Amino acid sequence: MTGNLEPDDLYAMPGIKRPAPHHGFPEQEIYPQVAYQIVHDELLLDGVSRMNLATFCTTWVDDQARRLMNECLDKNIVDKDEYPQTAEIERRGVRMLADLWHSPDAERTLGTSTTGSSEAAMLGGLAAKFRWRQRGGTGMPNFVCGPVQVCWEKFARYFDVEIRQVPLRGTRYTMHPDDVAAYCDENTIMVVPTFGQTFTGLFEDVAGISKALDDLQAGTGLDIPIHVDAASGGFLAPFCAPELVWDFRLPRVKSINASGHKTGLAPLGAGWAIWRTAADLPQDLIFNVDYLGGSMATFNLNFSRPGGQAITQYYDFIRLGRTGYRRVQSAIYAAGQHLAKGLTDVGPFELIHDADPRRGITAVSWRLSGKENFNLYDLSDRLRTRGWLIAAYPLPADRENETIMRAVLRHGFTYDMADLLLADVRRGMNQLHAHPLRTSLTRADAGGFTHSATAAVPTPKVTPARTKAGSGKSKTAAAKSKTNGSGGKGGGKRAKSAAGKAKS
Repeated sequence: MTGNLEPDDLYAMPGIKRPAPHHGFPEQEIYPQVAYQIVHDELLLDGVSRMNLATFCTTWVDDQARRLMNECLDKNIVDKDEYPQTAEIERRGVRMLADLWHSPDAERTLGTSTTGSSEAAMLGGLAAKFRWRQRGGTGMPNFVCGPVQVCWEKFARYFDVEIRQVPLRGTRYTMHPDDVAAYCDENTIMVVPTFGQTFTGLFEDVAGISKALDDLQAGTGLDIPIHVDAASGGFLAPFCAPELVWDFRLPRVKSINASGHKTGLAPLGAGWAIWRTAADLPQDLIFNVDYLGGSMATFNLNFSRPGGQAITQYYDFIRLGRTGYRRVQSAIYAAGQHLAKGLTDVGPFELIHDADPRRGITAVSWRLSGKENFNLYDLSDRLRTRGWLIAAYPLPADRENETIMRAVLRHGFTYDMADLLLADVRRGMNQLHAHPLRTSLTRADAGGFTHSATAAVPTPKVTPARTKAGSGKSKTAAAKSKTNGSGGKGGGKRAKSAAGKAKS
């Protein structure tokens, strides 16, 4: 044998004997298996996604879904001429969701798959803005919401719309129907209830908000539509709380966004925007384009994107059906209720949301109920040492001095995992009692992703103009609305009015 044989052990091959490139574009090529192993080994430093109870996103998919994703890596969903069946499968998904959410014309209404519910939410907001312009709206448009995910603050900034966030008051964790009217005027393009609030997991009362807007219209003539942000709840309530009326059964609901890659069980990158009827999506938002040999309609913010997410979502729809979704989602709720009961048994915790399907999504949120020698940031940090990622964070304005924890439970979370987590909660508290911290952690110390972001440049304070005197329309209770550039942090300045400061 000669002495010039190449080493056959991966970790002795050329390219792996030096650090991975960090700066500048590398000059030399390396073997693909070496490049793979370098990247693979670096990713060992990431957390285990199944134990990440801060994220809402899918962390478990079956083998068939993985195969379909792999088979669709090269399918561009926008190229409907080259991939007509992918386009047809997307259309079927739109019709199925329109039916699930009780559209009065499910066969002919319009909708689209998106890269997630954030893009879908922005499409719903743009449609509301365009409808308002078509009705003769002028000046600075606004929309009214409670505590929302950061995508709505991005929508407000990117598309030049004022966000009027109703601050929390009294013991409330959500925007209530009696909060809404004081923030509306003739420039309000929509009210956005969150059906599965990011902070606590609770549902906002869409039917009650719709009734409040009916009353506002009867008294002032203002006809304000609703867009429901059902990022998580849209794939839960239809199966586990069908008696809740929150969707297109309410005529005032003109559009809904939902995230297929959250409780829809699809892989990451799947969202949906559905309109009540075709007339609710302005034609001004639709482009007919000639591309790659065909003509197609598109109304997405993105253009080229993979088709696998919409295809695997359709796979979930036909594999599970209503019965299967009900069974899967009910199992997650049951595991969440088991966790909620365990938390009240092991710790000084007051439950905010206990995974009740009539009140919110598959999540549990809680706060400390008594005086302890640790705070929830300390507990979150102890749980991180065991691999659990559970966010601790302050509530939104005007309750930003209160800290809570939230565990989002997803497909794949079991009773046994709940028991393992409860054991680690008990272990973490025992450690904190036995070894008290001289100084407790702050939010900045503890970290933790809460689906929020802070604007680099704060949004200037905006005082909305009152409606014209004598017009018979709402005067917004002299509301001075403060747009919020703090993201989901909860400590930023948000819309405040005389009504918003009232005692509950």
